[in-house]
Amino acid sequence: MQTIPTLNNSSDLIRTIRKINYVLRSIPVVEYRSRKYGDFYQMRFKNSPPTVFVSNPQAIAEIFTAPLDTFQVGRSNRGLSFLFGDRSLLLLDGKEHKNHRRLLMPNFHGESLQKYSQKIVNITRTVCDRWEIDKPFQIRDPMQEITLRTILTVVFGIDSKTRYDRLRQLFVRLLETFNHPLGSSFIFFPSLQKDLGPFTPWANFIRIQKEIKNLIYTEIAEKRALLTEKSAAPEDILSLLILAKDENGEQMSDRELHDELITLLFAGHDTTASALSWLFYWLHYLPEIQEKLRFELNNLANDLDYKTVNNLPYLNATISETLRIYPIAINTFPRILSKPISLMGHNFEPGSWFLVSLYALHHREDLYPNSKQFQPARF
Repeated sequence: MQTIPTLNNSSDLIRTIRKINYVLRSIPVVEYRSRKYGDFYQMRFKNSPPTVFVSNPQAIAEIFTAPLDTFQVGRSNRGLSFLFGDRSLLLLDGKEHKNHRRLLMPNFHGESLQKYSQKIVNITRTVCDRWEIDKPFQIRDPMQEITLRTILTVVFGIDSKTRYDRLRQLFVRLLETFNHPLGSSFIFFPSLQKDLGPFTPWANFIRIQKEIKNLIYTEIAEKRALLTEKSAAPEDILSLLILAKDENGEQMSDRELHDELITLLFAGHDTTASALSWLFYWLHYLPEIQEKLRFELNNLANDLDYKTVNNLPYLNATISETLRIYPIAINTFPRILSKPISLMGHNFEPGSWFLVSLYALHHREDLYPNSKQFQPARF
């Protein structure tokens, strides 16, 4: 049996240095490891199971199609409980995960989201109408505003303008904490999750988080009362989640609703804004791509529905290539092996960690020749 390439972390110091290097230089580190160790390698830690990094398509297919009880994902995310809460879908496994997913997912399928499409269009127009011709601006700021306004309107359905504006301000401040490695260091180094003074990143994070939590709990309480008083059809996803019941007829608790809302804010806001920002970057950087996309869009009628736009082939290809070349996450969330498994001729014992390296996968030359070049025609 061929030996799997291994990076040994023989001391805590080496482990810390490698982690800092990865946080500061993620893409160069991933590229270097892929060149040196290939598409299937592991890191060994002292007295710990291995962490396996995978960018081999066959191995990835086997991981994603393995029986549901083969891996635990929620358990590997427990270190993020300070961010999402203990009842977030991302931190659950087994039956609990299945029940929460069953309650959440119907509200995010295409047909369910169709009724919100005009609200999203209106939000986008409101933001874009403030742009001035021939006046440069940073595209990321309006993209963040559009995605945050969309989530607060469509998911939260907040009616109070004061609460809406305050929650938007707080969440923007919270996200600024994660926009540079130093501010977000407490994510990667839990030992830094201590209040060392009013101006430290962790203390600032806790202050903002507490006020956001109070606002969300207030919104949940008002929504519950409103849904009890009237029989009108709910118009936002939070109301639908409050009314949803699992197979035993149980509804989600306030704590569960809060944790899922926070997860949706983090998972759906900054990630989407980043993808949109990169999309506009490439359209600006490559005029020929922009010209082809404009041609497709200019041939549309004025009375569009979201399905027509979603099915535009060149627009879809441009979005897919944007997500390929710079995926919003460099790796998937880790998976912890629950029972023995054999992958690519290698045997792994329970407790082993697996990460699918999305960036390395998307830059495989055998799948995407000239992978550094932006080419929507791939799709």
